[in-house]
Amino acid sequence: MTTSPRRTTTRAGVALAATLLTASTLSGCGVFGSPDLVIYNAQHEQLLDEIVPLFEEESGLDVELRSGKDLEMANQIVEEGEDSPADVFLTENSPAMSIVDNAGLFAELPESATATIPEQYVPADRTWTGFLARSTVAMYNTDTMTEADMPASILDFADPEWQGRVAFSPTGADFQAIVSAVLELEGEEATAEWLAGLKANGVIVQNNLVVMQSVDSGEVDAGIAYHYYWYRDRQENGEDSDTSALHFFGDQDPGAFLSISGAGILDSSENKPAAEEFVTWLTGTEAQQAMAESYALEYPLNPDASLAPEVKPFDELEPPAVDVASLNGPQVTELMTAAGLL
Repeated sequence: MTTSPRRTTTRAGVALAATLLTASTLSGCGVFGSPDLVIYNAQHEQLLDEIVPLFEEESGLDVELRSGKDLEMANQIVEEGEDSPADVFLTENSPAMSIVDNAGLFAELPESATATIPEQYVPADRTWTGFLARSTVAMYNTDTMTEADMPASILDFADPEWQGRVAFSPTGADFQAIVSAVLELEGEEATAEWLAGLKANGVIVQNNLVVMQSVDSGEVDAGIAYHYYWYRDRQENGEDSDTSALHFFGDQDPGAFLSISGAGILDSSENKPAAEEFVTWLTGTEAQQAMAESYALEYPLNPDASLAPEVKPFDELEPPAVDVASLNGPQVTELMTAAGLL
């Protein structure tokens, strides 16, 4: 049985009451009644804690957030099926959306929820939509490397010349989404070979923050992650993190993959009008710009919103064309397990 995801709330009153009663008592007794909307959130919890109160204030609706990890929450929804209390599901990476979609648990989104998002980030069946993106990058240590030393393709990091020199974190959903793109673009055999090469030559670390720290400290020459880790660290620490730089892969290489965060409405939702209002708001310019100006530094997908100038502009990226609905999380898990990475 999957463990139920952790619950958080966004109302100040609930936060105050939580000091008097345990969370289990509140949820079990329904002291405050049922919320207008329950969101299973696998995007960054801090980001949703920032923006959901904006929606609550504007809409007058009460929202309950239940936060967890991509694949865990996707499998939780599949296990719950039509009995799921979730109205909306948000993810960091799109493979988790595909798990729920393939189980037939999403409702078709209204036109209003997808009108502002470019069509390549919305599945053809319109059962969910992208709302944020993260670019795959390689960080490199500027004391030991230059831009000219970096490989043309992320696939080159599996070569013996990179033995002990490149860090990555295979256990998180971020890296697994990158692997799903390699699988979609290069096929199963090439992906298995790449993973075997990374296992043999790469340096496995706990998470993407450790990837960045390992590059900054010079423990490794390079690391694989998403763009916002580096930009956020530079924004927060300035000169303390000036020993690394970003390498953006180009020419539609798998290393230029854009991982898409998704939003979908559960077909079993008893609060569909509120759910549709939220997803429409999430993809609208106000919410998209609010997310762009948040700590997250992820790319908004609504073209009317944009990140700060210091982040490489979205229209200068050269990502490969990937069907966001086709990325295969379960097959990625099988391949990574076979390679000894999970």
